[in-house]
Amino acid sequence: MNEMNNLEEIRKEKERWYSQCVDSSRVRPRKASWGSDLDLIYTPDNLTDTDYLRDIGFSGEFPFVRGVQPSMYRGRLWSMRQYAGFGRPEETNTRYRQLLKEGQTGLSVAFDLPTQNGYDSDDPLVREEVGRVGVAVDSLKDYEIIFEGIPLDKITTSMTLNPTAAIGLAMYVALAQKQGIGLDKIGGTLQNDILKEYLARGTQIFPPDPSLRLIGDIIEYCHKDVPRFNTISICGYHMREAGCTIIQEVAYCLSDAIVYVEEVLKRGIDIDDFAPRLSFLLCCGMNLFEEVAKFRAARRLWAKIIKNRFNAKNPRSMMLRMFSGCSASAFTDKEPLNNITRGAIMSLVAALAGCQAIHTTSYDEAYAIPGEVSQRTALRTQQIIAYETDAAAVVDPMGGSYFLERLTNDIEREVEKEMARIEERGGMLKGISDGSIQRDIARQAYEEAKEIEKGEKVVVSVNKFASDEKGYDVELHRTDPDVRKRQVERLQELKRERDNKKVEAALEEIRRVAGNSENLMPPILTAVHEYATLGEICGILRDEWGEYREVF
Repeated sequence: MNEMNNLEEIRKEKERWYSQCVDSSRVRPRKASWGSDLDLIYTPDNLTDTDYLRDIGFSGEFPFVRGVQPSMYRGRLWSMRQYAGFGRPEETNTRYRQLLKEGQTGLSVAFDLPTQNGYDSDDPLVREEVGRVGVAVDSLKDYEIIFEGIPLDKITTSMTLNPTAAIGLAMYVALAQKQGIGLDKIGGTLQNDILKEYLARGTQIFPPDPSLRLIGDIIEYCHKDVPRFNTISICGYHMREAGCTIIQEVAYCLSDAIVYVEEVLKRGIDIDDFAPRLSFLLCCGMNLFEEVAKFRAARRLWAKIIKNRFNAKNPRSMMLRMFSGCSASAFTDKEPLNNITRGAIMSLVAALAGCQAIHTTSYDEAYAIPGEVSQRTALRTQQIIAYETDAAAVVDPMGGSYFLERLTNDIEREVEKEMARIEERGGMLKGISDGSIQRDIARQAYEEAKEIEKGEKVVVSVNKFASDEKGYDVELHRTDPDVRKRQVERLQELKRERDNKKVEAALEEIRRVAGNSENLMPPILTAVHEYATLGEICGILRDEWGEYREVF
């Protein structure tokens, strides 16, 4: 820009403008969401430390600030991947078929809490949770029903499983084999980030060491046998939802990623053999410029980390490919239709930020899992952005804004400081084990709650512009009260009809391998093929490894 040649003149004119034209008594001080002071106006003098070719560059090239693909959405739109799943597998299959018919371009499976925590539907510990917040999965039989009529080589599937991800992946692989589809043809993403479970979400089962071993086993297995699968979705989203700032979100996410990279490198696998299949999930909030800048800063930071710290040579290893979900915690149960606007803004932010896949939260999710109408509305939100606006017309359309570029730089610097602080305190694993990072997140969540309570942070219809209306006409999803009964009946029938001697032998092989350093994926896959249940497999691993217990 020509202005860069006369920065001193711009600086002087800016000072004059402030002194002569801005009535300081009427200018309210404002801070970014993480506390940094914001200027009233941004000009080239805010970017004196930025070299365009070095620090920004072009899309598809290091440092990938402007996007990971050269043509971005001009080449291919983001994947519209609504998170869905509920009740029995039959109901979820119906919903998936409907979403695909409506134009969704990928599946994202929501599993119920028993499945995520490694329990079968007949376990008395989970009696009230079967099928409530996702689909119940006990065995390969359930996968066969969920994906009935959906060829796995024609779609990609994201699975949020974490501690049971190895079993979920094995079921998906086994199903592909039953469909006669080569494993080089199936693709998808595992949300297989166990560290964020200890920090924010809470569905961890095993202690950290064997949990990391499972992740390493998955990455190693997929590298050899399922090359199109994204082996892990490293997730800042849930930590953000738990209350941390955008700085902490990116810092914790990338610090977790470093732990996983180091775990796989210990196995002697080259960084360029597995890093291209690492993926990320970050939250998308309401502060439009901050959120776009956050994604851009995260891309630049990850590119530098992989290139400089881990000596990657393949540019694909340096790409931070992102799935973004709207911040569900920002959706209110007051005047729920306002959430359609919130979802539209957040989805637009994710598109402007260059995300590879987007989930739009449905307007009724403050009450229950999405109903059919609300989920269709959420999908239509993305489609309207994609096809009725010019958000996808050019690469990084907000790039070059003095404000955006300065925010990108500021966020990167603050994230680097936070990551350095984590390292100084002993790293992410120590921070998890001593509870210091959990306490930092809880402290930040408390501070934000205070700001909302005091009205310092405005939430429309909650602490400002609140109506007197008492009830809201929202058609909510109702869980089938017989879902557990029917799921248990299927499970009992399965156990009568399968070859239980083969199941027992397969489970014993898992027990043997769990006690040594062999890869667990092959024996888990064998057990899944024999219709061993998720609960049975997790039971063996619980026996061998124990369960995680918080120590703070």
